[in-house]
Amino acid sequence: MILYGIPTCDTCKKAQKALEAAGHVVQFRDIRKDPLTEVEIAEMVAEFGARLVNRQSTTYRSFSDFLRESEPEAQIAAQSTVMKRPVIRAEKWHLGWDAEVQAALL
Repeated sequence: MILYGIPTCDTCKKAQKALEAAGHVVQFRDIRKDPLTEVEIAEMVAEFGARLVNRQSTTYRSFSDFLRESEPEAQIAAQSTVMKRPVIRAEKWHLGWDAEVQAALL
């Protein structure tokens, strides 16, 4: 299982801790230190579409008008931290750490 996020994200920390407590082996992928490849971005966008971009984030609000109008792939390639977190890859993809994701993984 791979958890994509950043180490300062509280939601990522909670998710990793809960998953490990439930017996999962979690590989944490710091998307700042180890940026996503074009293939990984394409896979995530194919799975989640525009939902993958956190339009409420400070990062997104700092984008130029051009970048805001761009496709999600370009937005995430330009600044990976605009991605909603965490993204979890297990048998299938999961986005966020809400009750639905927790029920599926714990």
